[in-house]
Amino acid sequence: MGLVAEFDIDCQALPLAGVATDVRDATLTLEMQYNHGNRPLFLVTVQDGSRSAIESAFTDAYDVGEWALVGEAGETRRYQVIPALSLEEQLGEHLDDLAGLEALATADAIIERITVVPSGWRQTGWFADRDAFRQFSSFWQRNADFKLHRLTRDGESEPPGDGLTDRQHEALRIAYELGHFDIPRQASLEDVAAELDISPSSVSERLRRAQTQLIEETVATTWPPLPN
Repeated sequence: MGLVAEFDIDCQALPLAGVATDVRDATLTLEMQYNHGNRPLFLVTVQDGSRSAIESAFTDAYDVGEWALVGEAGETRRYQVIPALSLEEQLGEHLDDLAGLEALATADAIIERITVVPSGWRQTGWFADRDAFRQFSSFWQRNADFKLHRLTRDGESEPPGDGLTDRQHEALRIAYELGHFDIPRQASLEDVAAELDISPSSVSERLRRAQTQLIEETVATTWPPLPN
């Protein structure tokens, strides 16, 4: 049976970490498409944050060659990003083992989610067995700061809320502590927005996404299917 791991790779040289540093109120989720030569194409989903700030950060980033907005829904935007450097060029001065980095591409693993943060990447991955996970984790322990948050066997249940982003956790906590969910309500969206230093519309979307995620992870799993 395989393993599911959640972990941080703290390496500020990783692609787009500079963008996450410049726009700290945005959540950047990265997908890589490896069928584009030695420079994988990046598909970046951005939630929250100012569109102008994000696009300015893309333009100024040393590791971004070209970028294009390909879709938008509310405060969620999807970008296609062509990197200016190959992974070897970008990380070569920061890693002692480039051959090991190339070997990871053939490991029995699937990286399901990459969230770009100022310190590097936060990832969720599936690994065929403990040896595959050990190959991956030992490489990053040798070359960066690797922090394991959770390691479970596939098929085991996850703690409710694990699918929430850090900003969704924060928004829920602040809204709860201010009394936004009390009856009668003690705090408005504007009050929560002021505490988080973002717009009321951003708070509304962040809370709705968090609530939807929690419902899908908890009560929705117990609902019987709708009749045909």
